[in-house]
Amino acid sequence: LAMPEQPGKKVEVIDGELFVTPAPSLQHQLIVSMLWAALQPYVSGQGLGYSFGVAGDISPAPDTLVQPDVFVVPYRDGRRPASWADVDRLLLAIEVLSPGSQRRDRVLKRHLYARMGCEYWIVDPDARLVERWLPSDERPEMCEQTIAWRPQGANQPLVIDLAALFVEALGSP
Repeated sequence: LAMPEQPGKKVEVIDGELFVTPAPSLQHQLIVSMLWAALQPYVSGQGLGYSFGVAGDISPAPDTLVQPDVFVVPYRDGRRPASWADVDRLLLAIEVLSPGSQRRDRVLKRHLYARMGCEYWIVDPDARLVERWLPSDERPEMCEQTIAWRPQGANQPLVIDLAALFVEALGSP
C-alpha cells in the first residue's frame, strides 16, 4: 500500500511476491463489465452483499493484496463493509485471463481464493470458457455454454449465457 501509484498498471502481492501488469485490453474489460452487469442485480436482489467490477484492494493476509477483476463481497454483520480493510472474505472471485497472467490466475490466485473459502471463476477468452472452482475442488468444472451460480442464502440461481457473452465481447468465433 505504501508503493507509489502505478498509472495504467495493476499492482498485486500474493504471499509476498510482487506482480505489476499492464492495463487490461478492451476485450478483457468488456468481459469484466458484462459479468458485473449480470451479477449486480442478482446479488442485490438476493440480498447477498455487493458486487464489484472495479479494482478493490483485497488483503486476506499481511503479505497479500489482490484486485480481482469481478468479485462479490458479503454483508458484514448485516451491513456493507466500511472500507476494503473490512473485507475479509468473498463469495465469488472472477479473473479474466490476460497474456502473462495465466500462472498467477490459475495457480497462485486459485490457491489463495480456495484458502479464503470462496468460489472462483477463471475466464479464458481464447478458449471461450470459464473454469469454475469451488474451494475444495481438485479439478474445475469447465463451462462453455452457461454457468449457474447459487451461493448460500440465494433463493434461485443466476444463470449466465457464456456463449452469448463471448460473442458480444469478442465477436463471432
